[in-house]
Amino acid sequence: MKKILLFTLFLILINQQAVFSQPASDTVVYLLTCGPGTETYSVYGHSALRVVIADQKKDIVYNWGVFDFSTPNFAWKFAKGRLDYMLAAESLNSFLQGYFYEKRFVLSQKINLDAAETKKLLTLIDENIKPENVKYRYDFFYDDCSTRIRDLIENAIGSKLLYPPAETGKRPTFRAMVGKYQASFPWLNFGINLIMGSPGDKKALWRDRMFLPIDMKNGLSEAVVNRSGKMIPLLRNPDVLLDFEGASVKQNFLTSPVVVFTLLMIFIIIISSFMSTRRANNITDIIIYSVFSVLSFLMIFFNFFTDHQQMKWNLNILWLNPLIPICLILIILNKKETFWFRILFFITTAFLVVHFILPQAFNVAFLPLMIILLVRSSVRSGLDWNPLSLKII
Repeated sequence: MKKILLFTLFLILINQQAVFSQPASDTVVYLLTCGPGTETYSVYGHSALRVVIADQKKDIVYNWGVFDFSTPNFAWKFAKGRLDYMLAAESLNSFLQGYFYEKRFVLSQKINLDAAETKKLLTLIDENIKPENVKYRYDFFYDDCSTRIRDLIENAIGSKLLYPPAETGKRPTFRAMVGKYQASFPWLNFGINLIMGSPGDKKALWRDRMFLPIDMKNGLSEAVVNRSGKMIPLLRNPDVLLDFEGASVKQNFLTSPVVVFTLLMIFIIIISSFMSTRRANNITDIIIYSVFSVLSFLMIFFNFFTDHQQMKWNLNILWLNPLIPICLILIILNKKETFWFRILFFITTAFLVVHFILPQAFNVAFLPLMIILLVRSSVRSGLDWNPLSLKII
């Protein structure tokens, strides 16, 4: 990503006028689709537009997926949903070098545009790459490196571009769409499912699924252009520019979140039955409630203080709720309160009972964490039927 930024200003100044001053008939535009990588930002693949002017021996790639790690307060802006992505340009060879190094496949498909459509598409790219437009506010589902290209193609072709008829079967959710790319990364999948709110469980229409590069390639490959009653495929068959099997990731089931948290749950249940002193319970609960408090603050932040719409209305806040930090404070102050722990116990119990009917999918690895919270809040709730609570209350 960083090296692309080095080319941006130079190519904007040197190549922009040279590219777009050419007759549209001399220009061919391709859709580039890149395979998934192993970095968090690359597991979903990538898309770009390639503009070729054979007469001038120019082969330029336009990439809407660039961000600058040196941006001031990068992590904070990313968390707040206020990090700007940008359009950058570079030569095809330079673009391919990064993917060759990462061993990710790259496919090139010619877009079947006529002269007028090509000219309009180039004009739109020209408008996008102007200094005042080169940056945009990234939205994972609705405005990313793929949807920007889809929208440009739609605008260039207009009503002549036809998609397949609307589906009548079951539609996947946005969460399921990203989940298939996260399957090889169980901890990433756990984290994304934790911070993604109920908007992720909205059904993704056929066109909506093009926020993912490979799904956009497949979708646009089914689209046609109506040219005087003759249906022409939008994309030609792909040419392979880089041929790799794809990133291979070794999975170890024993280190997956569900196994790790299940073993931790069993351990905590066992030690809870043996700890008899208030000091031992306090030390244990300070550690446990500190971790859960961090998760609780994350839920508060992403529900109320971020611009990421996909992270709002996150129902995980029902079990990772603001009562947890309150309980942590009570433990640290060594208060013999039971009221807040009882409320936390009953809320967690209710959530476990009804979570499967809520309008949000939950990762199975959440369940042992809920049970840990349930057990430790029960210990401090002072309920008469709980023999563990009698040891410390």
